[in-house]
Amino acid sequence: MLAAAVPLSGCLVRTAVDVVTLPVKAVSAGVDAVTTSQSERDERRGRELRREEERQGREARERERQAQGNQAEPQANDQDDAPNF
Repeated sequence: MLAAAVPLSGCLVRTAVDVVTLPVKAVSAGVDAVTTSQSERDERRGRELRREEERQGREARERERQAQGNQAEPQANDQDDAPNF
């Protein structure tokens, strides 16, 4: 009977420790969920900058395509103005 009581008391101690530390763990998890670390802010800012650079690149490529398209049109109009023989 005494041999069975020793493992049982270990179980009770572990359960008591779990019960005592549970509120601390819960508060810690809540604080972690609410706060943002410096590295997380840096990562988020890096993603924002990358997205902005991608958007600017798309807009620049679109302006370049439009500029090339506008340059091609006057050449076509010049041919239209040429006298037909």
